[in-house]
Amino acid sequence: MTLGEFWNSSLSDWIVLAMIPLNLACLMFSLYLIRHHLDTMMDALKNSRFIYLWAPAWRNRGCFGGFVLLSKIAGMVIFSNAYIRIGDVDAVDIKHFPHYLKRLLIIDITLMTFTLAWMGVVAALIKFK
Repeated sequence: MTLGEFWNSSLSDWIVLAMIPLNLACLMFSLYLIRHHLDTMMDALKNSRFIYLWAPAWRNRGCFGGFVLLSKIAGMVIFSNAYIRIGDVDAVDIKHFPHYLKRLLIIDITLMTFTLAWMGVVAALIKFK
């Protein structure tokens, strides 16, 4: 299949259009975590400097503030060694962080990474059209 035939096939349409439900799934899962689990995550990290200083301000910023907090908490929990060295998170908080929440954060980060990679593939395919 040559490049011209590829762009005339339905496979190219499916590759480009598959990005839409993937983005929606990522967005909906993040909204679910913000709506149902963000307060529990903030309570589990109550001794952390970032949560103590910045979380109340970001929590009152609506949906955007929730996304910022969720991203920061996911980074602090998943890449904890770097954030412990910086001083943003307490090692005891990370040790006692609920495992089911950590699993949900790993799923969220994996979904975001996969979505970003898919968007990169689609952008490269469109660029070389």
